[in-house]
Amino acid sequence: MEKSNSEAENKVGKNLHFRRYIIWFWSLFAAGILFVLLIFLMAARGAFGPMPTFEELENPEVNLATEIFSSDGETLGKYYKENRTPVKYEDLPQNLINAIVATEDERYYNHAGIDAKGTLRAAVYLGRKGGASTISQQLAKLLFTENVSGNTFERILQKVKEWIIATRLERQYTKEEILTMYLNKYDFIYQAVGIRSASKIYLGKEPKDLKTEEAAVLTAMLKNPSYFNPMKEEFKNNAFRRRNVVLGQMERNNYLTVAEKDSLQQLPLVTNYSPQDHDEGIATYFRVYLQKFLLEWIKENPKPTGENYDIYRDGLRVYTSIDSKMQQYAEEAVDAHLSNLQKEFDRQNKSNRTAPFRDITAEEKNSIVNNAMRRSERWRILSNQGKSTEEIKNSFDVETEMTVFTWAENKRKDTVMTPRDSILYYKSFLQSGMMSMTPQTGEVKAWVGGIDFKHFKYDLVKQGTRQVGSTFKPFVYATAIDQLHLSPCYKMPKSRHTIEAGTHGIEKDWTPKNSGNDYSGMISLKNALAKSVNTVTARLIDRTGTIPVIDLLRKLGINTENIPPAPSIALGSAEISVYEMVSAFSAFANEGIHVEPVVVNRIEDKYGTVLYQNVPKTRDVLSKETAYTIVNLLEGVTQSGSGTRLRGNWATDVPLYKRAMTGYPYEFENPIAGKTGTTQNQSDGWFIGMVLNLVTGVWVGAEDRSVHFPGIAYGQGATMALPIWGIYMKNVYADENLNISSGNFKRPDSVSIATDCDTFRQEVENEFQELPAELDFYFFMFQNQGDFKERLVN
Repeated sequence: MEKSNSEAENKVGKNLHFRRYIIWFWSLFAAGILFVLLIFLMAARGAFGPMPTFEELENPEVNLATEIFSSDGETLGKYYKENRTPVKYEDLPQNLINAIVATEDERYYNHAGIDAKGTLRAAVYLGRKGGASTISQQLAKLLFTENVSGNTFERILQKVKEWIIATRLERQYTKEEILTMYLNKYDFIYQAVGIRSASKIYLGKEPKDLKTEEAAVLTAMLKNPSYFNPMKEEFKNNAFRRRNVVLGQMERNNYLTVAEKDSLQQLPLVTNYSPQDHDEGIATYFRVYLQKFLLEWIKENPKPTGENYDIYRDGLRVYTSIDSKMQQYAEEAVDAHLSNLQKEFDRQNKSNRTAPFRDITAEEKNSIVNNAMRRSERWRILSNQGKSTEEIKNSFDVETEMTVFTWAENKRKDTVMTPRDSILYYKSFLQSGMMSMTPQTGEVKAWVGGIDFKHFKYDLVKQGTRQVGSTFKPFVYATAIDQLHLSPCYKMPKSRHTIEAGTHGIEKDWTPKNSGNDYSGMISLKNALAKSVNTVTARLIDRTGTIPVIDLLRKLGINTENIPPAPSIALGSAEISVYEMVSAFSAFANEGIHVEPVVVNRIEDKYGTVLYQNVPKTRDVLSKETAYTIVNLLEGVTQSGSGTRLRGNWATDVPLYKRAMTGYPYEFENPIAGKTGTTQNQSDGWFIGMVLNLVTGVWVGAEDRSVHFPGIAYGQGATMALPIWGIYMKNVYADENLNISSGNFKRPDSVSIATDCDTFRQEVENEFQELPAELDFYFFMFQNQGDFKERLVN
């Protein structure tokens, strides 16, 4: 009996103990649940750091790059703090979406932000069989949380915040929107922020054009954009293996067949690296000018809130006038000619003791180098570090490893030289500025500010000004024709002409010289301009005065503040930019109407709202008849003057290195109006060429005027600059999509000024049977047949 009671008591005690255990278990479990809920509640209320508000979830802050578009829809470049340009879900290819879902979040469409199955698996296996972060959680981390490198508790708290934000994002956005936001936010490194930048930079194409194996390459990088980067040589194998893992996941999730997977996994890893660095790509000099344009524009055009737009964060879309193909042809033309011309220039400098300079002393050479040293970045940095002048100077004589510009294929060369020698090295390069625009609309189609923006930052289209030589003469002729109603047939003597001191404000006599010392006989204005006869131009400006010429320049868009009213400007002593020269010449091709150059057609915000629409700024400068007469004169330059090498078949049998002088086989047969220009000592070579709907100006020279060819054969504009125009236009005409005219310039309905001198003379001689010899000179002084007949009758 006692034993039975004892067993009963033990059994009751065990039951009580078990009940206490159960109570403690569920109490602890409940406490754990409450603790977790408390943690989530506290995290949601910001106890462990700020959480995004409803407004922030609705409009997450994202830095968007301003994208620059060409007139034919190509991306020229971007301005950014983060190189991110968003895409819409409908612009994402299905193979990319499939790859990402299959690899990053298999149950993406079946959960509400947290994958319970994946989380449990990660907890049981401690992450050895994969993590549990959903795409929504990864987006939450990118948008609103930061990487935590602290202890385990901090990492747990961060994960809690990600879960909360992920569920809120799921309530706020659709699955498609979340996936798109994630891909637009992710940083693929190498300045590729977002899927569009990554696709363009790593593969050279828009996301919508990605092949399945290419989509897999970008998806592979989502795990770790550095370790699985296809552009890093040491990680290419990692990228290849990870790409194949992605393809395997796509097959596992029925997005690919086994055969498709096996076939794609055998393909090599192919990339097309197209960096979008500010120093790379096309139209680099133009993009710098455009950047300044936009920064000025935003000052005068604030947002409705009163804040200024930020071109580095607000995702503006800038539609420019530049044509990507014409820009490409322009850059290729500069490279093709100058790389060739530079070889000849270097050859002629081999025996030059003051190379690359000429006509200066050794002391003057040292002075140029010392001034360049003081203006250099090296001098500025060392000076800010407190180095003495002597220490800084000495540093320029220490050999240093550096990468310099070269005309080799990639334009880069690793070498060792002293900074002083590098100054002389860079001074020796011939440079070029080139601009092309449509005269009727003012749209700038191509802009080449130099030979390589990475090493030569100075823009030689808008920023740089140089003496223009004989390309200035058409302005004098235009003034004379407009004022005096002279015909291109009008003859003038080539003899010396002196403008005396006191005339036109000059202090001493001025007597210009003709090339080749040719001063005999008479010459028509058309031939005088074609042959660039200086004395004829001097006679014209003597008759018109300098002020009317400068007034014409101002109306044509040229800054005349630093152009003195001296007769010598007639021969091109004025310093003018390529931008201004092309702008001014365009009025001749546009029937006397000057249209201010246009670089931006339209600006939109990130939503597509138009913020700026260009309105052409025009001004009537010359009559249609005068403008047409000038074009007729300029056509003579390519028919019988310095521009004739554009005609016929030049240099087909000439070695390549000599073509720098003789030209290329251009064989143009269409109407071309143009003017070459060469300055004193061959320091500057110019050519401005026009067809009906395109005006293009080219300048070639070196940074310092004392760096030049020793003789006129290579140093003239017809050799230095004209070939660039010829190469460019050959490519432009070959591209029929550009619709560049090869037709005649537009002739006004009524033209009283005789432009076809041979026809005009024949008509008069036919009517009068014989033109009196003593009247031969006077014949050319009249503008039309009627005037001359009247004089003969009287």
